[in-house]
Amino acid sequence: MLQIRLVQQGAWDMPVDSMPLAVGYLKAVIDADRDLDTEVAAEICNFRGGQQLQEMARALFTGDIPDVLAFSVLGWNYRSFGVLAETFKQINPRGLVVFGGNHVAYQSERVFREYPWVDVVVNGEGEHTFHELVTYLLAHRGEDFDPADVAGLSYRRADGESHSTPDRDRIADLDVVPSPFLTGAIPMSDAAGNFRYDVALMETNRGCPYKCSFCYWGGAVGQKMRSFSTGRLAAELDLFGFHKAPSIVLCDSNFGLLEADEEFVELLTKTRERYGYPQALITSWAKNKSQRFYNIVRKLKQHGFQSLFTLALQTLDDAALTDMLRKNMKVNQWESLVEWLTEEGLECYGELIWGAPGETPDSFLEGYDRLAKKVSRIAVYPMLLLPNTSYVENREVHGFVTIRGEDDDFEYVLANRTSTLAENLEMQRFVFWARVLGEQQYLRHVWQPLHDLAGFTQSQAIRSLKEYFERSKDPAAVAFLSKIPVLAESPAIAEALRSLHSQADLQALVRQWWQEVAVPTFPAKWQTFAEALYDYECWSRQVYVVPDGALPPGWHSIDQDGAEWYESDLVLLPYDLPTALENWAGILESGPKAEPTTFLFSARPGYYHNLDNYEIAAQHLAVARKAAAVELLKRAG
Repeated sequence: MLQIRLVQQGAWDMPVDSMPLAVGYLKAVIDADRDLDTEVAAEICNFRGGQQLQEMARALFTGDIPDVLAFSVLGWNYRSFGVLAETFKQINPRGLVVFGGNHVAYQSERVFREYPWVDVVVNGEGEHTFHELVTYLLAHRGEDFDPADVAGLSYRRADGESHSTPDRDRIADLDVVPSPFLTGAIPMSDAAGNFRYDVALMETNRGCPYKCSFCYWGGAVGQKMRSFSTGRLAAELDLFGFHKAPSIVLCDSNFGLLEADEEFVELLTKTRERYGYPQALITSWAKNKSQRFYNIVRKLKQHGFQSLFTLALQTLDDAALTDMLRKNMKVNQWESLVEWLTEEGLECYGELIWGAPGETPDSFLEGYDRLAKKVSRIAVYPMLLLPNTSYVENREVHGFVTIRGEDDDFEYVLANRTSTLAENLEMQRFVFWARVLGEQQYLRHVWQPLHDLAGFTQSQAIRSLKEYFERSKDPAAVAFLSKIPVLAESPAIAEALRSLHSQADLQALVRQWWQEVAVPTFPAKWQTFAEALYDYECWSRQVYVVPDGALPPGWHSIDQDGAEWYESDLVLLPYDLPTALENWAGILESGPKAEPTTFLFSARPGYYHNLDNYEIAAQHLAVARKAAAVELLKRAG
């Protein structure tokens, strides 16, 4: 019996598993071949983002030692998996190590050089390639390893020489790949019978018609999109609904582009009507927004789906857009789209990348502030050079200077032909603060009043707080700054958020900045409003509770429809802040009107565990409601 372990590790350090979709496909393909029933046993080993090497080694190598160790490799696990491969070869020198995934496809020269114990690198879609490789191993037991007839891989021969076979055609009929959900290759429930993952991952199609310079998208860029059948997707959604999957995350490149996407949303809404789940849809939306997109958005709203609508702009600079090969995308006509979403009462956020060729610090900050006037949140990413992209192929033209990450193997841009190393390092500091304050919404209600009343653009406000910390001699500020890395990597953002949410001295420093720097810039008649606005900001944040720890002062647990929620004590504010912000244009014209109002804030538990995933973390933000008279009497009594 050929023993195979299929290894995957999520990106996030969470107390629940990430769904192992990539290796789930491989197991489903192997399990579906009845001829292999008595010949092969494939097992998934799925690790969480925070698990250490020793833990993973113990899980992989305790008990029976596998014959094949196959890893789904991305930038965050490349190094760990290379180390585990070395350990495996010491335990089983005749074992086979297979690397697959976007980070290593067509990168065998580097992989074999850095990790000589890796035997095979899969190039392109892996399901058929891996199945044929397993079949080859069974047919050539005891022989020198030389799978020259298996398309779509690079491998090391017995003599140490490497060889690559011809590319494999893309899978035209995706339904020939068995569903890892419907076949049971990926289990749905934990020991208690609950849905065992943070979200349910799905593909409705593969491929992307665009060729953005920074993107690889599984190698299927600039290609026709291929869809799974409606019947299959309906069955998968029904399974997720039955198991109460809270959110569906689509691994599609351009959801809303195809007619089949409208059909999928119809299936999604029917699933929720039947089971009450899923409750949210997260996806990468189509770059060109057609009427189909608007129909889908309205449908999701009508059925109460939580959904994040992303403006994946990446830059607003024309020169950078040209280099990105995105100049002619309709997504760049974004302002009218934001206005439409606002009219529909829907929230959207923007995505920008710092470090693109053609961009300068000034042009980036100008674009950031232009976008901030229209959207409630901006996610900013440092530019990465991903393998096999146009940027990598033309790195000399663009003058890239890069460095690998501390906690991952991604290649971060430190300079290019339009931004110097010094400029980039300073901008990395800005990106760090922008991610903490804006992307992660540590501040979210203050931006518009700051702009309209105090003349602060969002980037100016972020830099003001950054510089306030840098000037401070407070030990808390000094300690906080000492932990900011050169690169604005995600682990550092998560650590900063944990500090800000848990350390009263840091919270006091941010409040002092607001009182000492921001409030005095407001017109005199608005300054009391500005002080109350920050109180409202603080109560509106997520509730950060460590495992088995106490709730922050002013919060307690309640039962809401059979589920635990957090609720605040009564909070008296001198203004009706939610109403004022909702009707901001009118309030701005008429001026602030003191209206003491008592509120209760409620928040979904679990933020501690989802803090480093901003899409899920947003669902934990506290929401205010006016306290009813009976609640006031009850609390008073």
